[in-house]
Amino acid sequence: MARQRFGLEGPSHTGHDVGHWDGLKAGELRIQRCGACAEWIWVAQPLCPSCHAFDPGWEAVEPDGVVYAWTRTWRAFHPSAEVPYTTVLVELPQAGNKRVLGLYTGADDPVIGSRVRGEFESAPDENSWPLIRWSAV
Repeated sequence: MARQRFGLEGPSHTGHDVGHWDGLKAGELRIQRCGACAEWIWVAQPLCPSCHAFDPGWEAVEPDGVVYAWTRTWRAFHPSAEVPYTTVLVELPQAGNKRVLGLYTGADDPVIGSRVRGEFESAPDENSWPLIRWSAV
């Protein structure tokens, strides 16, 4: 399948999730972690949902996880989208089992509970999204 790229506006460079997008641009999967209680935080927030400290930081984690759920999209939501494409929700055991979305690459359907590894794809320009693509290990 061809590499999926949507012609959508890229990520904000000022939001709470800027550390995540900067990480993807640098070839890292970064997840927020509280500096006070060490709780993993996802989705990005200005304070820790556990201890309410205003001390979230970003930690790089290995892009290794487990397929928690997946879906195949058959309808193009943007004119540049090539369908079908498969999206996976990947659980990250090394980050408190937080779950992140990404595109799945592989000839076979993903299997819930199977191990996957992410690879990073740089954004072609500042106004595009960097991606993480997951494939079976």
